[in-house]
Amino acid sequence: MTTPATPPLALLFDLGGVLLNVDFERALEAWAPFSALGIDDLRRRFTFDAAYAHHERGEIGAQAYFAHLIELLKLRAAVDQVEAGWNAVFVGEIVETRRLVETARQRMTCCAFTNTNASHMRTWSALYPRVVSTFDRIFASHQMGLRKPERAAFEYICRSLALPPSTILFFDDLAENVQAAQQAGFQAVWVRTPRDVAEALRAAGVA
Repeated sequence: MTTPATPPLALLFDLGGVLLNVDFERALEAWAPFSALGIDDLRRRFTFDAAYAHHERGEIGAQAYFAHLIELLKLRAAVDQVEAGWNAVFVGEIVETRRLVETARQRMTCCAFTNTNASHMRTWSALYPRVVSTFDRIFASHQMGLRKPERAAFEYICRSLALPPSTILFFDDLAENVQAAQQAGFQAVWVRTPRDVAEALRAAGVA
């Protein structure tokens, strides 16, 4: 964990792995009955590939991405069945972290920055309205046309908030995103448990 060098003016949180538990195994299990492949083959074939990244940037829509999955995973399924499996990945909110954000928001701006897509965003917005309402603003990759760990994505957020990067404290569960944020000038914390968030907020004088 990086101790903030200067007091932050805004907090920026990833969603999946920080405020929401996500498990892509649930999608594979939902798709398995429709596939000519076994579950182990599905695990090997499903990756966060180029099509996945294009989908998260909004460069291709859900129909095109699900068609890619149907071909890749040899699914005998309608698009709505594929989408149902796609949205089965959400396990639940991480309540302890959400409460930390709610407390911090009483003192400063709190935003979210998530690599996501339109279908997922509709789903988690409906399932977890308290998480959504916790934030002043949510930066979604498919709406920005940019995704983590791209430097341009962090620069976009700085421009949107009209803040220099050194005044933003960022939380993410992926080390590569934390490193990218630091390289862009952000203060950043690698989150493995809610305790990492709590300790960083105390160190920043926010708790």
